[in-house]
Amino acid sequence: MLGGSVAALSEAYDTALLDLDGVVYAGGEAIPHAVDALAVARAGGMHLAYVTNNALRTPDAVAAHLTELGVPAEAGDVITSAQAVARLIADEVPAGSPVLVVGGEGLRVALRERGLEPVESADVPGLAAVVQGYGGPDMPWARFAEAGYAVARGVPWYASNTDLTIPGARGIGPGNGAAVEVVRIATGGVVEPKVAGKPLPPMHRETVLRTGAERPLVVGDRLDTDIEGAFNGGVDSLLVFTGVTDVAQLLAAVPEHRPTYVAADLRGLLVGQPAVVETGGEFVCGGWRASVGGGALVLEGAGDVGEGGLDVMDGVRALCGAAWAEAGAGACGLDAGKALGRLGM
Repeated sequence: MLGGSVAALSEAYDTALLDLDGVVYAGGEAIPHAVDALAVARAGGMHLAYVTNNALRTPDAVAAHLTELGVPAEAGDVITSAQAVARLIADEVPAGSPVLVVGGEGLRVALRERGLEPVESADVPGLAAVVQGYGGPDMPWARFAEAGYAVARGVPWYASNTDLTIPGARGIGPGNGAAVEVVRIATGGVVEPKVAGKPLPPMHRETVLRTGAERPLVVGDRLDTDIEGAFNGGVDSLLVFTGVTDVAQLLAAVPEHRPTYVAADLRGLLVGQPAVVETGGEFVCGGWRASVGGGALVLEGAGDVGEGGLDVMDGVRALCGAAWAEAGAGACGLDAGKALGRLGM
C-alpha cells in the first residue's frame, strides 16, 4: 500500500534521485511544472541529483541542457548508466583494454574515465568487451552488426540499460533495450549481456557512490526501472505520471513495481501525501473510498472532482490500496475501467 508523509517530500528526504526522460524533460523540452517545482525543492535545501538510464550524452552535456531549461546543474549532479556500465567493465577487464562501443559520446567518455579504450571495430586485436548504450535515433545499422560479430565469437557483452522505450517530443520511441534485442536475435539468442542500469545493483551502487545521499527519494516515471530500482536498493520512491506509466499499469503492478508515493508531476515533491487507510474492507484516501466488488475495482467519492473538490491523485492512491491488497504478491487483474472513468481517465 502507498505510504503517507505529513511533511513535504522535499523536507522528509535529503536527496531526490531524479530520472530525466519523462520526469524533468521529454524530447529536450521541460515537462510542465518541473522547472518551478525543482527550484522550490532546491531552495528548501533538498539536494537534486539526476539519474538517467540514457547513456547518449555526457554528464557535462546533460548539466548544460538542464541549466538551459532553467534547472541549474553541474556535471557532478548527473549520474548515467554509461558511468555505471563503465565501472562494471573496468572491474572485470584489464586496464587500458579496447572496448567496442555501440552508442554515443556519453559512453565513450565514461569508458575513458575508467581507463578503457573505446573502439569502433569488432576486429581490433585484444578486444575485451562489447558495450551497448542508447545512441540516438540515427544510430547506423552497421554498428549493430559490429556488436553481433564480436558477441558471436565470445567477446563479453555489456549493456548500459535495457529500457525498451524512451519518451520523446513526438511520443514513445525505441530505447536501448530494443537495440540490445537486435544483437540478441542476430547472435541466436543464447547470450545475455551484463546490464548496469536501473533497476540493477550497479546503477544503485554508482548513485550512492556519487551522491552520498542519506535519505534518498527515487523519482521516476517507469515501474520496471525507476521504481524497481528503488525497491532493489531499499529506498522510497515517487512515481510521476508525466512519462510512460499510466494509472492502469500502476494498479496492475507487482510488489517490486509499487512506489511509496504517486503524483501527477514534480509538484508532488512540494507537498505531503495522505496515507491510505483500510477500514471495513474499503481503502480511504482524502474523500475517496475504493473497494473490490463483482470482479472489479469500485471507487466512490463524496463530491466533485477538480478545482476545490476531490483530488484525483487521492483517488488513485485509494485504488492502489484496494488493487494491491487484492493482488497480494501478484499482479492485479481486476477490471478498473469504471473506477478510472470516475477519475476522468
